[in-house]
Amino acid sequence: MNDVHPQKSSRAVALVGRPSVGKSALFNRLLGRRLAIVHEEWGVTRDRLADEAEWENQRFTLIDTGGIGVMDRATSDDELAEGARRQVEAAIEEASVIILVTDVRAGLHPLDIEVARLLRQRGRIVRVAANKADDPEHDANAVEFTELGFPVFAVSALHGRGLSELMADVLEQLPPPADETTADHPLRIAVVGRPNVGKSSFINRLLGSERVIVSNQPGTTRDSVAVPFAIGEDTQARHYVWVDTAGMRPRSKVRESVEFFSLVRVENAIREADVVAHVLDAAEGPSRQDRHIAGLIREHGRGALLIVNKWDLAAGTTTEREYEDALRREMPFLDYAPVVFVSARTGRGMKRAIAAVDRVGAQVSVHLSTGLLNRVIHREVERIQPPAVQGRRLKVYYVVQTGVKPLRIRLFVNEPRARTPAYEAYLVRALRCAFGLEGAPVFLEFVRSASARPSPQPIGGGAPRCKEK
Repeated sequence: MNDVHPQKSSRAVALVGRPSVGKSALFNRLLGRRLAIVHEEWGVTRDRLADEAEWENQRFTLIDTGGIGVMDRATSDDELAEGARRQVEAAIEEASVIILVTDVRAGLHPLDIEVARLLRQRGRIVRVAANKADDPEHDANAVEFTELGFPVFAVSALHGRGLSELMADVLEQLPPPADETTADHPLRIAVVGRPNVGKSSFINRLLGSERVIVSNQPGTTRDSVAVPFAIGEDTQARHYVWVDTAGMRPRSKVRESVEFFSLVRVENAIREADVVAHVLDAAEGPSRQDRHIAGLIREHGRGALLIVNKWDLAAGTTTEREYEDALRREMPFLDYAPVVFVSARTGRGMKRAIAAVDRVGAQVSVHLSTGLLNRVIHREVERIQPPAVQGRRLKVYYVVQTGVKPLRIRLFVNEPRARTPAYEAYLVRALRCAFGLEGAPVFLEFVRSASARPSPQPIGGGAPRCKEK
């Protein structure tokens, strides 16, 4: 059954509903792995979680959201609840299909009716998952939810009951995949780092074969080696090109012309990549040269992730959280890059590395909603006013995305020279909070627009806001 609704271009499915109906459990079940925290306590999930999912050989983006407590803004004075509500609004804005999750054992709740009303107002394609139908005897209770006005499916996230029927219907509503397949335009990942940190070993472990020469002798890889790689089959396969590069030593220590030209090729590999995987040695920690490499990645505006290799040698002496915190302090200019802990020797973390590459690859090419962009920026400007620069204060009239790889955002303002680096960084943080943008650099362009006026705030549809740390 196809709904008559304007189709959105994104293949994204959002899970929404009131607290404690099992959204996170359903999210984990559909992903096939545990990513969201599942707990009986109200409000455990407050932010959106998004990841690439695959069901019956069809790939799509799955978004989990916090429970909607109170939809009426006037009666919501809890800042955290308000922030969760805005995250839900953003998910509704992004998704092509909404799965409204309810609790079949608790029965129809006034909040279920309130959320359904909101979704009807937005004209969304909605399917109701009457969750916690762990036994067939619960299926009859699902009929009560037809009052919401959407097709209803009795499911059990715990046992997987009914999910085949639900997802077959949901996938039918999604727009078709883009005509350009990853076979025609594979994701290009440059693997870079200092000599002997395990770049080639990392790629070999991913490939499951000795496709790249591995040696303990620094400098084994002199040229950049491109290695095609695919996961999956037929039209649903994801295609990559992994580029192994020479270890980057400081230029002051380069003595041979061959090594000099190898460094030039590494910089070219960074410039041509969609995503750069910066491999570090867990036992040695980041060095001055690692910071230089990170600066090159940032300078060229590439998507980035930090691969902490040889974690089997460091595990037990520190935790991943402690190590990541220290790494962020040493390399603050790549604070947007996800950190993945792996061991090329044992295979630890390889699946997480692939998932992180996929997420970063998607984020560097994302197209942000113009309406939501303007809501986010105007709300943050209203919350914290720009500082006055030489007697003039920055005013933002309109915001639009102008490019991808890297993401470029143009702000039409009264006086570009009235901006400050600190305030620009504040706006970038607000965008990251609202849209995720994991691993994707964001560049703001300020353009004078003397004749413009501040754009009106669209009615309805909140913009997610950063929570102070």
